[in-house]
Amino acid sequence: MKQESSPRIFAAEQRSRWRSDPPGIWSLEGADLDSVPALSILTTLWDQPRWLEAYHLYDQRGSELFEEICRLPEYYLTRTENSILESHAADIIAAAPVQCVVELGAGTSKKTVHLLTEQTRRRGRSIFAPIDVSVSALLASQEAVRRDFPQIEFHGLHARYEEGFNAIEKSLPTLFVFLGSTIGNFNHTDFPRFFRALAAAMGPNDFLLLGADRVKPVKLLEDAYNDSRGITAEFILNVFRNINHRLHSNFDLDQMRYHSWYNPEWQQIEMFAVATESQQIRFPEMGASFHWRRDEKILVEISRKFEPLRLQEQLRFFELAPVKHFTDPDQWFSVLLLKKRG
Repeated sequence: MKQESSPRIFAAEQRSRWRSDPPGIWSLEGADLDSVPALSILTTLWDQPRWLEAYHLYDQRGSELFEEICRLPEYYLTRTENSILESHAADIIAAAPVQCVVELGAGTSKKTVHLLTEQTRRRGRSIFAPIDVSVSALLASQEAVRRDFPQIEFHGLHARYEEGFNAIEKSLPTLFVFLGSTIGNFNHTDFPRFFRALAAAMGPNDFLLLGADRVKPVKLLEDAYNDSRGITAEFILNVFRNINHRLHSNFDLDQMRYHSWYNPEWQQIEMFAVATESQQIRFPEMGASFHWRRDEKILVEISRKFEPLRLQEQLRFFELAPVKHFTDPDQWFSVLLLKKRG
């Protein structure tokens, strides 16, 4: 099969590193996104206290469960952010004169449709480059964009965040889109590391559109992560089924329960698996094991909540200057437009 020529979204030094297969979906040569990050799992499970990195949640079943969560009445984040984008897409695109839209962790890009609609209405031909670790999600996005936006040049990047945004040509005016309050999953070490890397990858005419969930009454927050149908509990505990499948470990899902709460000091929801009985957890291929004591917790995911003015001030230190702030009538969620300072 003839190799697709490298598109102009890639920086010159990056072009030879990317291959398209299937057409329109670009992967970094030599990267193995399907390899099991066993060391990541083991090092965090042996930490004090034990925890996991949130991306382990998103195997096939985990992704399906998260889609169900987004439709729950208690989970306000998705529909609230979508309503903001639907209401303000024209203002966002008018304030960000770009030729390219790059979405981080795009999934099937359902909410980004509002931005693409305005981008094509205002500027005609443009580029859309979603970044995701799921080829199936990128293919679904590609199909939808080709059907609904034939004037959009589509290039899906099958990559992790940093691999994707570091490949983008800095001279190409780009709007980087990072939605869903995914920044809430970053702990206090990951947060500055991520924004330092993203800002360094951005060019002088680039913008960032950032979705961030806000601090609000505790009951609203806790209900959103402990729904009455138990879908969130199933989503969080499914990570151990994924780990068992990948590492041939022996976590017993019948001997654990889900617990979440809002930590007011850290302004974050914390989601745990709690052992209901003691278990000896074994990783035979790694020659490792540990004793998971009854009532001991493993932190599976956090979801930080933000005060938007304070967040904007923090992002100034990464050379990201606030341009506009969009919110909903209840002021539950913020969508921030920022520009890279030249």
